[in-house]
Amino acid sequence: MNSVLNKTDVILVGGGIMSATLGTLLKELKPEWDIKVFEKLDRTAQESSDAMNNAGTGHSALCEMNYTPEMADGSLDITKAIRINEQFQLSKQFWSYLVDRGLIEKPNDFIMPVPHLSFVEGDKNVEFLKKRVKALTGSPLFEGMEFADDEATLEKWIPLMMEGRGTEEPIAATKIESGTDINFGNLTRKLFDVLQGEKEVDIHFEHSVEDIRRTEGGEWQVKVKNLKTGKHEYHTSRFVFIGAGGGSLPLLQKTGIPESKNVGGFPVSGLFMVCQNPEVVEKHNAKVYGKAKVGAPPMSVPHLDTRYIDGKRSLLFGPFAGFSPKFLKTGSNMDLLGSVKPYNVLTMLSAGAKEMGLTKYLIQQLLLSEEERMEDLREFIPEARSGEWDVVTAGQRVQVIKDTDKGGKGTLQFGTEVITSEDGSIAALLGASPGASVSVDVMLDVMSRCFKEDFPEWKDKIKEMIPSFGISLTDNPEYFREIDEKVSRNLGLNTHEEGVLLS
Repeated sequence: MNSVLNKTDVILVGGGIMSATLGTLLKELKPEWDIKVFEKLDRTAQESSDAMNNAGTGHSALCEMNYTPEMADGSLDITKAIRINEQFQLSKQFWSYLVDRGLIEKPNDFIMPVPHLSFVEGDKNVEFLKKRVKALTGSPLFEGMEFADDEATLEKWIPLMMEGRGTEEPIAATKIESGTDINFGNLTRKLFDVLQGEKEVDIHFEHSVEDIRRTEGGEWQVKVKNLKTGKHEYHTSRFVFIGAGGGSLPLLQKTGIPESKNVGGFPVSGLFMVCQNPEVVEKHNAKVYGKAKVGAPPMSVPHLDTRYIDGKRSLLFGPFAGFSPKFLKTGSNMDLLGSVKPYNVLTMLSAGAKEMGLTKYLIQQLLLSEEERMEDLREFIPEARSGEWDVVTAGQRVQVIKDTDKGGKGTLQFGTEVITSEDGSIAALLGASPGASVSVDVMLDVMSRCFKEDFPEWKDKIKEMIPSFGISLTDNPEYFREIDEKVSRNLGLNTHEEGVLLS
């Protein structure tokens, strides 16, 4: 232990959307608290939160068919779809509150209205889509979702995808106008700008957290290396949040808390194809999600997306899976091996034995040629031309592996996982999608688990910032419409002209 310690109320590890969201919420609730942020890179939102390192979809189950699985009896389970949409509404409400307060300006820098569509081929999938829209439109959250299987309507909705398309098998789509494209990098930077304006907040760039351990007094000592000077610093806090993307798991393991045992991670990188022809880009204005191929994992769902990145409209298709042993794009090739410990090696080995399908899928993806990727793209855009699309490497994701009662030893988790110590003094965020879209709900969960004495006193303020907190919008349609109208107005989602970014 180092005898010279810098004490603070809260330490946030990582400069991404999760730390930004938690820090902003805490400053609204406890403005007097001191907060320190440590980011290894030279600015915020460089890894998972960067616009090109994620799909940029406001995940709300409007188009993601894997959130409405078909049951053995043919019915659809829409529970997850409703939950994720409700969670996304909380995020939009909080962003709307910050805009309303003047803390964030120009919301169209980070959120834009883009219709969300689901697209399928084949009789069985068309029937699935019909059932899906019927099941979902019973909720006000999915009002306005339309179904079409006629060529004329589809040519209006997705003209680029219909050019040169044969009619050998049935096709269909659903469309809903309330979808969004989100630049989580810009949003993260705006949130950190709010935090940086507070005198009780210190944001340290090029500072790498190397160790986290308990002090004799029960607080947490964080060992940080200043990458500019090479010197080490020691900071203590009664609460630490580890929001370091793929880097969270190794740091969680260093804490030694029992909850960090029997947890592992497997890194998967993503590739996207980006269209370089503006004439093609202008023919498509939607996020169109298909169905994952049989045997493929949920993260492989193909989608063709209109994106707004740094004021420019673009078109992306993917994702294609890649592999690197790194847990971060800027990580080390030893990350995966270093995460295997005596206490999680059986968990990791069990996952390897159970997930042979995933292994096979990753190998197939790694062996894809440029032309084979183009063939996948042509399932969406039949007349896509090779010279107009470039492959870019997106972010690294670490899929959580843990022992569960339902799945047994070494179960691969595809969602977002929060792990906290029993006393709530430390929390870590692991996992991937829908992640950033539901960041506000996830961070509210962190606060309810880690600040049990304070949280009841915070509820009135939380309701002021996030009106539907604790309320089911699905069960209160009029209240949802009232809130949604104000949120959409504040975020500029009703005043967008196609192809034009509002300033």
